[in-house]
Amino acid sequence: MNNKKSYTYILRCSDDTLYTGWTTDIQKRLNAHNSGKGARYTRPRRPVSLVYYEVFQTREEAMQREWEIKHLTRQEKLKLISLSSD
Repeated sequence: MNNKKSYTYILRCSDDTLYTGWTTDIQKRLNAHNSGKGARYTRPRRPVSLVYYEVFQTREEAMQREWEIKHLTRQEKLKLISLSSD
């Protein structure tokens, strides 16, 4: 059984857009985004910063949450981010 946790995350790009993804190693993924080896969307929008994440027991849960967050409006995502920093 795999005990590796999975993460759903939101990045703030240098152009102030938001990018949502999932990973099993959040620091490694953030480094990949900032080195230009991450998603095509973030490559021209570097540097990116991690502004939100959630932890899950399975990759399926993380992928489902990624899908849910990607369907939120920008304002809903910003509210989610602000609630996590309170």
